[in-house]
Amino acid sequence: MKRGLGVLIGLVGLIAIIGLWFVSAGNTLVRKEEGVKATWAQVENVYQRRLDLIPNLVNTVKGYARHESETLEKVIQARAQALRTTQNTGPAPTDPKQLESFQRSQEALSSALGRLLVVVEKYPDLKANENFRDLQVQLEGTENRITVERRRFNEVAQDYNSSLRLFPTSIVAGIRGFKPRPYFEAQQGAATAPKVEF
Repeated sequence: MKRGLGVLIGLVGLIAIIGLWFVSAGNTLVRKEEGVKATWAQVENVYQRRLDLIPNLVNTVKGYARHESETLEKVIQARAQALRTTQNTGPAPTDPKQLESFQRSQEALSSALGRLLVVVEKYPDLKANENFRDLQVQLEGTENRITVERRRFNEVAQDYNSSLRLFPTSIVAGIRGFKPRPYFEAQQGAATAPKVEF
């Protein structure tokens, strides 16, 4: 009888330890998932900052470069598409196609902004305009922030994704339905150095 009671107490103790570990592992995954969501929110924040700066930049350029309306229109359209994609992405996408769509729209906006800055080179008075210089500095700072936040998101997503795949936490992740997060990837052709010709 005493032996049976000892075995029963041992089993209850083992089940309690496994239960506590399961809860602890689940809580760790929840914290890491929330970290991914918070980091994603910061990525969206810096992209939103860029979206907010663009109308001011476009209006400043409009005053100087009225006949460059096609370039300005492309920037406005790219901004609108990036805004729509941002609103459809939600909190830290789990679908790689959703992140790819988000990234494509942001790359299109970056390209349109690049063309706008090429147009600006034709207008020395505009480049000397204090408002334009301030906006350009803010935009450059925002682009740097975007790079930093994308890198930070990839690091947090990597930590979270690793936790999902490592044994024995992978068991808890599978049972509780945690999904891996996609990463930001380099633009196509980013590995090829640009040619500079004089």
